[in-house]
Amino acid sequence: MISDLSSTLATDSRWHQLALQVLEGKHITSVQAEEILRTSDDELLELLAGAYRLRHKHFGKSVQLYFLVNAKSGLCPEDCGYCSQSKLSKAPIDKYRMLSADQLLDGARLAAERGSKTYCIVISGRAPNEREMTAVEMVVPQVKEKYDLKICACLGLLNDTNAQRLKACGVDRVNHNLNTGKEHYDKICSTHTYEDRVDTLKNVRSAGLELCSGGIIGMGETPSDLVSMAMELRELQVESIPLNFMHAIEGTPLEKEGNLTPQDCLRALCMMRFVNPASELRIAGGREKHLRSLQPLSLYVANSLFVGDYLTTKGQPPESDYQMIADLGFEITRTEFDSP
Repeated sequence: MISDLSSTLATDSRWHQLALQVLEGKHITSVQAEEILRTSDDELLELLAGAYRLRHKHFGKSVQLYFLVNAKSGLCPEDCGYCSQSKLSKAPIDKYRMLSADQLLDGARLAAERGSKTYCIVISGRAPNEREMTAVEMVVPQVKEKYDLKICACLGLLNDTNAQRLKACGVDRVNHNLNTGKEHYDKICSTHTYEDRVDTLKNVRSAGLELCSGGIIGMGETPSDLVSMAMELRELQVESIPLNFMHAIEGTPLEKEGNLTPQDCLRALCMMRFVNPASELRIAGGREKHLRSLQPLSLYVANSLFVGDYLTTKGQPPESDYQMIADLGFEITRTEFDSP
């Protein structure tokens, strides 16, 4: 009887009905997206069930693993308030220039050993200089030949020429996060604009590369700001969306932010899935800190995660991720999922 009642409640819920509309190809509105973010805790499981219908339609029970290497750390002239690598940060982090080709290849080896589909090469800074561009161009073909990994490059602001060079050397996609909504952006950064980030994504798309772009929740934004970012990602038709959960680092301007509950994180993931149902959705930095024991629930919405550490913060052991995925009955795959 309890099982029957639960089934009836799930299929009668407004989130089930909204999921059906999305499955029929209808976009949800900004108002509906904000309603998702304001869902009560009592409705959260029904919301997750609706989001899972969308995830399952496009990705089944597959999980894609990503591995990132901090290929250049610190030394950044930008003033992004959340970042321990910015010029304003007093956080004690490692600072070094571009890693050698051998070091980047060793990172690719580890990515392959951990079952990753994609190797993410990330550098700090406003934009890549010629030396950094050349280093990426030289190592990407070697990584692909030796380890058969997809390559995602995160190199800062890109002009048309640099985007085309990345495409030519074999990069598959470029990461450049919007980070937050347009109206909130000047509260977290002043050395470049939201429009600069959008322009980079448009340059990347024009070069024929896939887009990886997401953001960070918990930086003092409003629900409207978060929805605005999600809608912009939909407009840009972003293939991959990493969602970070603000891991406030002592010594950064936003060190007091990041007051999130696991439920806040789950609601944000659900909203992003309803707005961008066919995009790969990744639980990224801060998931261990904020989702805590509810991490498994996040994979009923997201279909991807970083395995290992982040740029300047630690992740949980890969074995914990593998166990979580297995316990859910999901499967790690390095191939694209073909929806039924």
